[in-house]
Amino acid sequence: MVPRQRELVGAVQGRRRGVLRGEGPVSEIFGKALQRIETPIPGLVLFELPVHGDSRGWFKENWQREKMVALGLEDFGPVQNNISFNDAVGTTRGIHAEPWDKWVSVATGRIFGAWVDLREGPTFGAVFTTEIDPSRAIFVPRGVGNSYQTLEPDTAYAYLVNDHWSPDAEYAFLNLADETVAVEWPIPLSEVEISDKDRAHPRLADVTPIPPRKILVLGAAGQLGLALRKQLGEAPHIEYATRADLDVTSPSLDEARRWRDYGLIINAAAFTAVDLAETPDGREAAWSANATAVAAISRIADRYGVTLVHVSSDYVFDGTQDDAYSESAPLRPLGVYGQTKAAGDLAASTAARHYIVRTSWVIGDGSNFVRTMHSLARRGIDPRVVGDQVGRLTFTSDLAEAIVHLYRSKAAYGIYNVTGTGEPASWAQVAKDVFRLAGREPERVAAVSTEDYFSSAPGPVADRPRNSVLDLSKIVASGFTPRPFSESLAAYIDHLERNAE
Repeated sequence: MVPRQRELVGAVQGRRRGVLRGEGPVSEIFGKALQRIETPIPGLVLFELPVHGDSRGWFKENWQREKMVALGLEDFGPVQNNISFNDAVGTTRGIHAEPWDKWVSVATGRIFGAWVDLREGPTFGAVFTTEIDPSRAIFVPRGVGNSYQTLEPDTAYAYLVNDHWSPDAEYAFLNLADETVAVEWPIPLSEVEISDKDRAHPRLADVTPIPPRKILVLGAAGQLGLALRKQLGEAPHIEYATRADLDVTSPSLDEARRWRDYGLIINAAAFTAVDLAETPDGREAAWSANATAVAAISRIADRYGVTLVHVSSDYVFDGTQDDAYSESAPLRPLGVYGQTKAAGDLAASTAARHYIVRTSWVIGDGSNFVRTMHSLARRGIDPRVVGDQVGRLTFTSDLAEAIVHLYRSKAAYGIYNVTGTGEPASWAQVAKDVFRLAGREPERVAAVSTEDYFSSAPGPVADRPRNSVLDLSKIVASGFTPRPFSESLAAYIDHLERNAE
């Protein structure tokens, strides 16, 4: 034992005797209130824990899910509890960052802990140090390097983790003696035993940062998928997949990805051919894409703590309500498409971290109603358009922005309606506006009833909701207000006009 260690052991033994008599600084571990303390490293949160004790010993709730969640700590879903027992003062463990979260505490003894942010981003290299005794614990998010030095003999260092070790995971390590981070160890590193592996770890300049948790966008080739690509960009941790890239109904879906590495799945994929869904083959395809696939994704998201965004539709309602539909309105779908979307909503809600985003009348890049009307206007064709279905257009740029807002702002999980704002209009009125914005006579658009419009349809026709207006109070209260759809429509037509051949 080196002289410094003997000095610490003697001090600790006297300190322990003082605790048993209710004296000295360690007695301060008793009677603390549960408290959350932020640190300079984002997501690294220190907790003061109530410890109840007397001369016989003490008791504490080391991890109490309900109380921790109430203090703003996300339920991180621990799956394993590990304990590292250290019999000597000065035991020093290296700075290791793993791709999972930790809840670090001490059952007996005391440590000096050092944490270094090894994640990509502006806080890379940030440092936080403090002592941890039985009255303290710290939540360590994935990618933050964790290390400690024991200050008392017989220290039991414990940690909960929310994933199992895997050789395929991405790890980062930092040298304990890194000059940039410059951790002020209580016992100099020259006086303690350090493993050969820890001594060989790189300096900060040579550390490969741990990337953010991955984002997976399903339905990447659709109108919303394309808008999400513009919104999220092409960062390495963002993946865009079509059904050809990833079959979410496959029995081997659980092994298709290392799902714990994902933070967000956006399900922008759907079977949207509402009339075709009324045919035998279409019914099967609609249920497969809109319900079965959603159930499979939801199971993955729930099991691995991934946030799921599922895009839904006004078709989950029958459209008979006089006013706008709120998120809590009862489901009353009319046709097969609406029924499968309603089933998908119920499946998505089984994931603990879910956003169900209901929308209507979606317009983006690709084939859609507005493009069709613009083409007819330019070609001199006078259309007949349904005039007794009312709603608001939703431009995919708004929808993509709202989805990202919900995730990044950590809005309360649940259902959110997202459409453009403004006075609702019929399809016929939208068509008239398209003609007007394209410099054509709006009167060329003839408004007809839904029954008249589909009277000569060659195949099955799905029932459509007459009222598709969604109440937007909840998404606005979350801090996001969509643009008026009339302004978005004007910009959209201007773009089409400028790019017309």
